[in-house]
Amino acid sequence: ESFWGMFKSEMYYLQKFNTYEELEVAITEYINYYNNHRYQKRLNRMTPLEYRQYLQSPVA
Repeated sequence: ESFWGMFKSEMYYLQKFNTYEELEVAITEYINYYNNHRYQKRLNRMTPLEYRQYLQSPVA
């Protein structure tokens, strides 16, 4: 539910799509953004990519 609510409010309702292909590209781009580049509170305000790098870094 949370993903679909964010998806609709952040992407779908803000744009008008003239073709199915435009919609398909926009969905793919949003899912990539949501999964890899969006800052997330549960990850200490890091993106998933930043968090993975943080976990893989050696402890000082």
